Amino acid sequence: MAEPRYVSQYLNCAQGRARLKLIETGTTMKHLNVGDMLGFLVPQPPISEQREIAESLTDADALIDSLEQLLAKKRQIKQGAMQELITGKRRLPGFTGQWKAMRLGDIGRTYGGLTGKSKADFGHGAGKYVTFMNVMTNTRTSLEAVESVHVEPTESQNNVQPGDLLFNGSSETPEEVAFCSWVEDCAANTFLNSFCFGFRPSVPDQISGLFMAYYFRSRPGRMAVSSLAQGATRYNIAKTALLQAPLSLPAFDEQQAIASILSAMDEELSALESRLTKARALKRAMAQALLTGRIRLVEPTA
Repeated sequence: MAEPRYVSQYLNCAQGRARLKLIETGTTMKHLNVGDMLGFLVPQPPISEQREIAESLTDADALIDSLEQLLAKKRQIKQGAMQELITGKRRLPGFTGQWKAMRLGDIGRTYGGLTGKSKADFGHGAGKYVTFMNVMTNTRTSLEAVESVHVEPTESQNNVQPGDLLFNGSSETPEEVAFCSWVEDCAANTFLNSFCFGFRPSVPDQISGLFMAYYFRSRPGRMAVSSLAQGATRYNIAKTALLQAPLSLPAFDEQQAIASILSAMDEELSALESRLTKARALKRAMAQALLTGRIRLVEPTA
């Protein structure tokens, strides 16, 4: 006699999936024969223990589902808040002033990434460089994700500095061109990969770097830069075009306030993602231990 939930958990665990792959047939489209499945043996403890195992793993699944739903809801809330705050549709308490039209070219300059480097220069050396994916995926440039590069002291290369904005100059779609990452801090010998470019503000207290990173990742920012992308199979954006794009921005203190709220939301999302990752890892470990008999559930005492 078998508990259906126990069998389902076994067939979906790592060991069960590995055994199922051994009886798969087909080349491009894999499938399982009914006869093979009928002869597939599932290791079974006593029915009472099967039920206890199934209950424990089902509880773990319920926790994962609840975290996934909460994370999806929080992401939607953040996207809605970003859309309203960055467009000025909703103003934070205490802010009422008119937003100002400006261009990045009026308040700073751009610079390019590494030049003249070969494959042999990467993976070692005293220098560090910000990768393409670091720029693409992080609102704040990740210091942990930088990689090593060898740069001679005599080379003329552009250093990345704290406060810079980093943009990817190309992508496979126009919607993914010029994502922005803010450099909150970095070492003195940090450089930028050759597929991205940097922007360095020259006028203090005009823009909040973190606000601008959120702006260029929001719907208004995406619409502003995607219309400037050019290409067919791969899209590029000219630094000059980005510098001249018209922007409508709130005062510096309101930018900071908006960025602070969105950053707090990101921290909450990051904490939830960490909890979800740990819950999934715990469920895998539980399934591996309980469904192989390595750990047996203790019969509850009266």
